This record gives sequence, C-alpha cells and structure tokens, in this order.
Amino acid sequence: MFLLDTDTSILFMKGNPAAVAHFRKQGPSSVFLSSISYHELRYGALHSGAVQRHLRAVGDFVAPLTVLPFTQSSAEYSSRVRQDLAAAGQAIGPLDTLIAGHALEHGLILVTGNTSEFSRVPGLLLETWL
Repeated sequence: MFLLDTDTSILFMKGNPAAVAHFRKQGPSSVFLSSISYHELRYGALHSGAVQRHLRAVGDFVAPLTVLPFTQSSAEYSSRVRQDLAAAGQAIGPLDTLIAGHALEHGLILVTGNTSEFSRVPGLLLETWL
C-alpha cells in the first residue's frame, strides 16, 4: 500500500508515463493521499494562473483515492519524526515531516521523487515512480 507525495501526484496529473503506469498497476484501492499533500495540491492550483482548470485537475486526480485525514494520532507520529530528525541534526521541511509521519502511522510506502529528504526518516519505506 502506498502514500503519494505531492511531487509524484503532480507527475501523475501531468501524465508522466512512468507515474501513470505504476498507478494503474497498483490501482486506486492501494494508493492513498495525505490530506497534507491534498492541501499542497490545492494551494498550488489556487496560486496558479489557471485556477479553475488546476482545481478541476486536482479534483479529478483525488476522486478515486482515499485522502487520509490528519488526526491526533498523525500529529503524534509526525512530532516523533520531527524530534528524531532535529536531535540528529537532519531536519526536513515541515510539510514533509507531516507527510512522513502520516506514512509511518498507516504503515504505507511513501512514493516520492524527494528521496534526499525523506531518506533521513528512520523506518520510512520509500519508492520512486519516475
């Protein structure tokens, strides 16, 4: 089971052949999206020059997926990730910290092209669909 990072979601929405092929192979029932990534996708659409078109693209992309809510448990996992990385002097971006915690909470493989940051998170399983 997989959690898509924002960068991979964008690749899929842009029709990247590798991302699309992996997604089709896995099927929407085994691919999840963090509400944090959903936030990032919507912000990007709202910040774009073609707001309505990009909001529709985000909506179409998200429709077959389960968007995981960020809960109290998610916050607990993410705060542990943040503390562990800070103690090791290996902090990553704040939204990436939340996404990493979300993946760990649900025991999901994080699909990302940003392996340089996420590989610092102990116990986080990564895959790239590039």
